Amino acid sequence: MQQRLSLLNRTSKIIDRLRAAGCVFAEEEAELLLAEATDAAGLERMITRRVSGDPLEYVLGWAEFRGLRIAVEPTVFVPRTRSGLLVEQAAVGLGPGAVAIDLCCGSGAIGAALAATVDDLELYATELDPAAVRCARRNLTGPRQTVLAGDLFDPLPDRLRGRVDVIVANLPYVPTEQIALMPREAREHEARIALDGGPDGLDLQRRAAAAAPGWLRPGGRILIETGRRQAPYTAEILARNGFRTMISTDDEIDGTAVIGIHPDVQRDTR
Repeated sequence: MQQRLSLLNRTSKIIDRLRAAGCVFAEEEAELLLAEATDAAGLERMITRRVSGDPLEYVLGWAEFRGLRIAVEPTVFVPRTRSGLLVEQAAVGLGPGAVAIDLCCGSGAIGAALAATVDDLELYATELDPAAVRCARRNLTGPRQTVLAGDLFDPLPDRLRGRVDVIVANLPYVPTEQIALMPREAREHEARIALDGGPDGLDLQRRAAAAAPGWLRPGGRILIETGRRQAPYTAEILARNGFRTMISTDDEIDGTAVIGIHPDVQRDTR
């Protein structure tokens, strides 16, 4: 009983410190910190980092995404719940042995969740940021999971051209001037390259949409996460590159994805 009271007292003090620092979910965070710490000194270091403003995911060293623990480190984009919509929609119709690309994969969370959903998925994940590449290689370790360092499609092997079933792309889509309006934990801690989508937020979407037809099989799909207000413009970008488009939304997780379906006749964009 005395030990339990001591633990409750310690937990209460941690919660008080987290609340004083402005942590909205102090109780849940205290439980996670206590579970992750290996000793008292380590716990104190974690609490100190958190109350000083470090994102919880960086303090823990992982983020939860669709039931998976995704390794993250400072500056790496933290996977958002809303990206689960990409996973759900991308998995539709995929069978064992399907070929997928996780474009601008960040930590590899979307690819990892898709691979956990689709049996025997052949997955290729590309990422430009070195810190994110390191994390993706920790999260994508399966025998048919390959992480490649480079810009968009550039590092992919030519043998994939014309045979990819699905491309998932959570490309940076925040307009440059709106980054200052993002939550502090994102704008001050995540790498700018993971957030900045250019003046209208659509720069990388344009590049990806233009190159994607050369990689997809006839009838293959590209799915792009985007903002609710941006979705019609994302759909227009895909349509201009020969895709049939649809917009999918999930109000519960605030997710928006634009789906482009490749025409039945493959065209060469090389």
